[in-house]
Amino acid sequence: MNTSSLNMADAAVLPTHYAAAPVLADVLPPVRERGRFGTFFRRYPTVVVGGVLIGIMLFIAIFAPYLGTVDPTALAPAKRTRPPSALYWFGTDMLGRDIYSRVMYGSRVSLIVGFSVAAIASAIGAFIGLVSGFVRALDTVIMRVMDGLMSIPPILLAIALMALTRGSVGNVIVAISIAQIAPVSRLVRGVVLSLREQPYVEAAVASGTRTPAIIWKHILPNTLAPLMVQATFICASAMITESILSFIGAGTPPTIPSWGNIMAEGRALWQVKPYIVFFPAAFLSVTVLAVNLLGDGLRDALDPRLAKRL
Repeated sequence: MNTSSLNMADAAVLPTHYAAAPVLADVLPPVRERGRFGTFFRRYPTVVVGGVLIGIMLFIAIFAPYLGTVDPTALAPAKRTRPPSALYWFGTDMLGRDIYSRVMYGSRVSLIVGFSVAAIASAIGAFIGLVSGFVRALDTVIMRVMDGLMSIPPILLAIALMALTRGSVGNVIVAISIAQIAPVSRLVRGVVLSLREQPYVEAAVASGTRTPAIIWKHILPNTLAPLMVQATFICASAMITESILSFIGAGTPPTIPSWGNIMAEGRALWQVKPYIVFFPAAFLSVTVLAVNLLGDGLRDALDPRLAKRL
């Protein structure tokens, strides 16, 4: 009786004892994860700063109608060239339009152009680079065409393309994308040329794997890291190019509020009303800086030599 009572007592105690173990196991991983995130933030602060700034700009672009703005195209000649005040935070332009509202809505144009150009140029450039780097019969022809495009400054090529079309956001995206394809294709081609000599690629070729499968499974995944970094710099360059095109009157129509258009409209009054140009220029500078910081941070984070030190 005593032995059976002891066994029953142990059986009653053991489940409670072992039930506590999973609770401790569940607590430990978050502690390790928090340590990893903290190490990453300390190691790559530019990724954090750039990501936060871009997040703020995205928030402004998405919620522009709810940030105390008014119609950015509403004319009020009686209120023109008002200085910044509690009523007009960024002042008004020569037509009485609220500059704060125009700057908030202008963030949409710059971000749409930047992200769209980065996506289009990266996709097309990656495809051209993969084909050129892996198919030697087409390499010479494709690269000579890319060299011809790279011999023309991107801004001049974009101006020439915009001269053939009407001013619109879509045409600006297409013009800038064409000017940015060549650098991406050469970058991807260089990566492919180094990857095709790797043993695992040669083994895939020797085993009879088809070229599209080799490119899709072995080559393309290894080009994503440098392609992501290049895409961030293309995004920043596209925002600057769009502002230049709008500033000289070859970009988006004047009826669309964009940072380039706002600066172009205020350049005549720069010496007496500098705030008309200052606010859109400041937002453009901060946005481009954020994208460049994110690109620099991604370059360091995706470098395998630096990753080993973490």
